[in-house]
Amino acid sequence: MHGQVVRAQRGQRASYRPIVSKLCNSAEPVAVARALVGHTGARQLYVADLDALQGGNVQLAALRGLVRALPGTELWLDAGFADAAAAAALKARLGEDAVRVVSVFGSESLHSRQVFEGCFAEPSHNVLSLDRRDGRPLDAAGCWNLPALWPERVIVMTLERVGADAGPDLDTLRSVQARAPAASLIGAGGIRDAADLARAGAAGAAGWLVASALHDGRLPAR
Repeated sequence: MHGQVVRAQRGQRASYRPIVSKLCNSAEPVAVARALVGHTGARQLYVADLDALQGGNVQLAALRGLVRALPGTELWLDAGFADAAAAAALKARLGEDAVRVVSVFGSESLHSRQVFEGCFAEPSHNVLSLDRRDGRPLDAAGCWNLPALWPERVIVMTLERVGADAGPDLDTLRSVQARAPAASLIGAGGIRDAADLARAGAAGAAGWLVASALHDGRLPAR
């Protein structure tokens, strides 16, 4: 947000502040990204452009810096894409490095079923993020109720647990899994430590988006 990595807390974006991390002494995106990838050995890095998600301009310079600085990393990018055309336009602006960018379409940003269908009409590596807050889906397009249209990879985003140290929302994960048993589900929010990650894996998660537990030093290096 505003060119800096911020600590997300419960989806209340007005309260987000620049990250203070045990992994690095900076909130600059490339420095933080390198620290995260180096600590975890991850091959994917999830990035939310909060300026764009809140209706502002895409942070193009920051995104270009990230993809160029991490040549072996796939960038999962949620920039508040309203439709497939918006994602394609941003990739065109990123240039040749965009081959390593995966578009994340959040249910909070899609406004009709027609638009939702268009995001996944063609075979691609695009990801759907099923977003919810306080038990309610953020879902004007009805994405949550259309599992037959979901792509292979689906993020299950429980916003009130992000940065809240509340534990992973495994009940919602299992509910989504029951509707799409073949999907690869990636949870988001609530991970406190390695035990939580183990519980998430046992519940059927293919992965989990983690930030606070890493920055606070509660997950060891890999």
